[in-house]
Amino acid sequence: MTTNRYLSGSFAPVTEEVTAFHLPVTGRLPDHLNGRYLRTGPNPLGVEDPAAHIWTLGHGMVHGVRIRDGRAEWYRNRWVRSTSVADRLGEPRRGTPVDERLDMAPNVQVAGLAGRTFTLLEGGIRPYELTYDLDTVGPCDLGATPEGYSANAHSVFDPHTRELHSLGFLYGSDHVQHIVMDAAGTVVRSTLVHAPGNPYMHDFALTDNHVVLFDAPVVFSAPHLSTGVPFTWDDTHQARVGVMPRAGGEVRWFEVAPSLVGHTLNAYEDGTDVVIDLVRHPEGFDIRNVGASRPTLERWTVDLSEGRVHEERLDDRIQEFPRLNPCYLARPYRYGYSAVVELYAPPTSPDDPRPDEGFSNALLKHDLLRGTTEAHEFGRFGAVGEGVFVPAESPTAEDDGYVMAYVHNPERGAADLVILSAQDFTGEPVARVHLPVRVPLGLHGNWVADAPGGTPT
Repeated sequence: MTTNRYLSGSFAPVTEEVTAFHLPVTGRLPDHLNGRYLRTGPNPLGVEDPAAHIWTLGHGMVHGVRIRDGRAEWYRNRWVRSTSVADRLGEPRRGTPVDERLDMAPNVQVAGLAGRTFTLLEGGIRPYELTYDLDTVGPCDLGATPEGYSANAHSVFDPHTRELHSLGFLYGSDHVQHIVMDAAGTVVRSTLVHAPGNPYMHDFALTDNHVVLFDAPVVFSAPHLSTGVPFTWDDTHQARVGVMPRAGGEVRWFEVAPSLVGHTLNAYEDGTDVVIDLVRHPEGFDIRNVGASRPTLERWTVDLSEGRVHEERLDDRIQEFPRLNPCYLARPYRYGYSAVVELYAPPTSPDDPRPDEGFSNALLKHDLLRGTTEAHEFGRFGAVGEGVFVPAESPTAEDDGYVMAYVHNPERGAADLVILSAQDFTGEPVARVHLPVRVPLGLHGNWVADAPGGTPT
């Protein structure tokens, strides 16, 4: 039995690629759901030093379920074939990377754009394109600029303007770049932003007129490269939030308490204020033990006229991976969804299904108008990660839709794709798609709808 929490329990990597058709379903899949639920995460092909391994390291593996006409047609999981993965598997290489030293199998995000599927990382590592069936096409130039930046893991698609925004950073650089692409993924403009100290800018936010940046005391550190985590906490680096016009221009910076913004839920404008809802990791953040940093949901209100930031706790529960109805991105909104994070005692045996640290057995629905929160719990050892909101076919309210997530089913020792009604959040799931294998806790994903008429995109 390994003593590393990230190689056992709900984080333990799977060792095989699986294809399964005609998946059993409990409940009823909504008829209008035609597309794929995709989620990625690190899944190492062997670990050189098990004692030093952490959960964010490992070659990217994408897990997907295709749903059409009320049926779950298939499940697939596939490693992204970077050059090192293809070589390790004894397969031909897919495409030619710009720089083999920066060629990795992206493991943070998977998304669809203009009929194509992409998996993304950050730090100047190029995205990879996948086929509809999740096979690797090769590295691609999504968001690539002459300065060496490209689309990062938290690229944001604005459904109102049909633009894809990205904030690229490079390890060892004192700049980041805001990159704007059209609906086809072509770069239409970019803006270099000075970021002294090379801070780790993992996420950002959009409003109708602004880009919101987060400068954190988590900074690039060359001595830490050997650990696989090339950044560390720097007490001398001031935490700041920056507000920049979408079209580019000067960034106005405002100091905030020492912290790292893990992920943003949403941002919008309220008169001269910029309101940002986000998950904040307090002083001393260490990616090796995310739960121990006790991240919570907060609201930062940037008063542009007075030049100050008001910080407010919205919910005391330890949580991460916030999502919303994407139709309300960059606009005033009411509801948000997130995953509970908890700490557990170490497992007592190799058969103990308990996740010893990570996302727990509950998803949250926040009503930010009323200041209330509902929790959907999946039972003991029902480990669940990020929940993705999918609007109903003809929605009549902001929360008229579904929340989808992979959930560990300890009775089967495998995962279910669970679909909750967002309006009946604590009720029985609308449907459970029973997968034939376990899906390790991972990172981010999306619902990628097929083109009208059910044609794969």
